[in-house]
Amino acid sequence: MLPLPAVGWSPDQRALRLLDQRVLPEAEVVRDLVVLEDTIDAIRTLAVRGAPAIGVAAAIGLVVALEAAHADAPGAALRPLVDAWGARLVAARPTAVNLPWAVARLQRVAAALPPDAPPRALLEALRGEAEAIRAEDVAMGEAIGTHGLALVPDGARVLTHCNAGALATAGAGTALAPVYAAHARGRRLAVFATETRPLRQGARLTAWELHRAGISVTVLPDGAVAALLASGAVDVVLVGADRIAANGDVANKVGTRGVALAAQAAGVPFIVVAPGSTIDPATPHGDAMPIEHRDADELAPLPAGVGAWNPAFDVTPRALVTGYLTDRGFVEPPFLE
Repeated sequence: MLPLPAVGWSPDQRALRLLDQRVLPEAEVVRDLVVLEDTIDAIRTLAVRGAPAIGVAAAIGLVVALEAAHADAPGAALRPLVDAWGARLVAARPTAVNLPWAVARLQRVAAALPPDAPPRALLEALRGEAEAIRAEDVAMGEAIGTHGLALVPDGARVLTHCNAGALATAGAGTALAPVYAAHARGRRLAVFATETRPLRQGARLTAWELHRAGISVTVLPDGAVAALLASGAVDVVLVGADRIAANGDVANKVGTRGVALAAQAAGVPFIVVAPGSTIDPATPHGDAMPIEHRDADELAPLPAGVGAWNPAFDVTPRALVTGYLTDRGFVEPPFLE
């Protein structure tokens, strides 16, 4: 599917390896990161992006940074850094719940060890948990693909927004996992990918990975979504999620709400596809979600003196969602556990 996973361990297991998505599709640049600040920068600047992928990146990035900088430090000195450095990673991007979820898993592992545990024991426990997060993410994509096969029968025409494929995870993706699973079974498929302004993650990333996998893909401007859906050219909409609230409201790449409204008007099923870890029972509804805003530079060039309102995400209300597909199959809100 891809020459290498979008995020994972370096071959020597001592660095975070990622495919720098800021330069795709013009170049394929692999980066090995060890220093914590480099991992934070990669997450903040979207060198690695997609809710599952940044969770994996944060887990591995925290471990390798601790090992490189403080492997010989006393355990009592190392333990507070798990919380302090974890908090810095979480602050890099506030909306995607997988980021604090992954960091919290490492923090719980550290807290469960005896206070006098040697640093090597602490680091090995953290490394094991980071690898578990990565492996679970790969298994998650495979499970979603299998559960979602019924959504993409032979000849299916799929619309997707932004990128929720292999580039957004450590494995086969979320919203595109059923597409890859169906393609592997020889089904004929056609995918429409929105351009996804302002960073063109659909045109640059989704189109790149689908074309590379041999799947028919057509890119359309974001403003053409309603017309395409109204034309009857789409059978199902599959989108990912960065956070799903307890009531079923969904935060995803800005523009998703408009796609959902157009799908409802056209009578096309709108399916949210995400791992169970993206469901956040602690967030009651969409109004309680933190929405990240990006720099005006991403909309450049703008006339001098013109302001910009550039949210990275919007919230799609539960009423616009036809169904929720996870690695455990289809689920329904309220999500209270």
